[in-house]
Amino acid sequence: MERRDVLRLSAVAGATGALTLGRVSFADAAPTDGRAGGGPGEQTRRVTGHLPTGSPDFVYLPVEVPGGVREIAVAYRYDKPTVPEGTAGNACDIGIFDERGTGLGGAGFRGWSGGARTEFFLRADEATPGYLPGPVNPGTWHIALGPYTVAPQGLSYDVTVTLKYGPQGRTPAPVHPPERARGRGRAWYRGDSHLHSVHSDGKRTPAEIAALARAAGLDFINTSEHNTTSAHRAWEGLWGDDLLILTGEEVTTRNGHVVAMGTDPEVFIDWRYRARDNAFGKYARAIRRAEGLVIPAHPHATCIGCNWKFGLNEADAVEVWNGPYTPDDEVTLAEWDNTLVAHVQGRADWLPAVGHSDAHRDPDVVGLPQTVVLADDLSRRALQNGIRAGRVWIAESSKVDLAFSVTGERGEHAGIGERLAVSRTAKVTARLTVSGTPGCTVSFVTDQGRLYSTALPPSGDGTVSWQTTPDYAAYIRAEVRHPSTTPGLPGPMAAMTNPVFLGRWG
Repeated sequence: MERRDVLRLSAVAGATGALTLGRVSFADAAPTDGRAGGGPGEQTRRVTGHLPTGSPDFVYLPVEVPGGVREIAVAYRYDKPTVPEGTAGNACDIGIFDERGTGLGGAGFRGWSGGARTEFFLRADEATPGYLPGPVNPGTWHIALGPYTVAPQGLSYDVTVTLKYGPQGRTPAPVHPPERARGRGRAWYRGDSHLHSVHSDGKRTPAEIAALARAAGLDFINTSEHNTTSAHRAWEGLWGDDLLILTGEEVTTRNGHVVAMGTDPEVFIDWRYRARDNAFGKYARAIRRAEGLVIPAHPHATCIGCNWKFGLNEADAVEVWNGPYTPDDEVTLAEWDNTLVAHVQGRADWLPAVGHSDAHRDPDVVGLPQTVVLADDLSRRALQNGIRAGRVWIAESSKVDLAFSVTGERGEHAGIGERLAVSRTAKVTARLTVSGTPGCTVSFVTDQGRLYSTALPPSGDGTVSWQTTPDYAAYIRAEVRHPSTTPGLPGPMAAMTNPVFLGRWG
């Protein structure tokens, strides 16, 4: 049976971000026995329709699920007409909510695959990656379509829903990673907290990611699938004394993405709002209630919807380096550095900088870059405390090692993320010891900009010192860069530190 929905522009004008279509019912036909083309105990409905330009962000298709259903399977497709150069074409995401409804907060959330899949299923004992196994209870379920971009011609969709009848299976109890690994006591730990697997739009399995993380010399990783928690239960047997696996989510809104780092397992953070809705603060607090960190991701990425528009007031840190270093990262770095100036003026708290790979598939490199955190042990809480405090530096690989500190004339000492309490006119010495960066240049950056640079020896190993006063520099941070590859821009980053604040500043 097929149903056709045509939505005219007037039908969605003034919509507040969501539209609900007419219900799909399975009550008027018995399950097929296989002779009519369906499998035993199956019913199928097909819904086609058209969404005009200007459609809401989310379009819900209600499906009346009767009792006795063992599995629900969904397939969809949409047209991709040719559009003029510079005009966005059609792109439509998909997910599903169960009989508990589509209300914000996610009580009924059962899975999301964005645009990564054209079909999915779920039942009590198993589900497509990105979706949550569990009982298929009777009631009104909702397939969620997300018309990410709509061509001038509109978007024609085709959704097929199949119900399979039979006894419910048993939902296995989820097994989640432990919150602590053996570690080395108080030490610098390397991690990558922005990664994608087959549970969203990545191509790697959790096992492949864990192997690549170990090969990259990482001590910890964080699951960060787009708008789903299905990967939280997918790492059994992959952690160990040498690798801590944290659970999280990349909350992927239409106005930017945020890494929820180290949230409690199975806690879903909603993404169905824009900056204009003034709702982000609520969901940032939800991340913190789940014991996670709020880290805006790739704030100046050029993909549609990737630019960060929520401001940084609710953030715990900011991702200034995402994957191989590009001009987008240079813009983010400059903007972040400006927030340090606001901090020394007493107008804002400072946000630590972190870096993540955002690796999805080959040839993306897990651990390029990696965040190096000084933590009391290798545990969720200790790592988060280290990041909040800014005891962090970022490296392009585990081949890079460094130590950075600032000392005063009387033996005063401050490390990364700390403040050196000396008088405004006291002489202080910044010192960076670095290895594993052949062909690179070291720079010291302050609130006046890049004040001192020098080339490292050809080996890439060396110690660089520079003297100043708090009157001249309110903070100092270090950068290690490769030779420039883009005219007018400094070279790609090999490593960078968070700042040391001087005197009364910070």
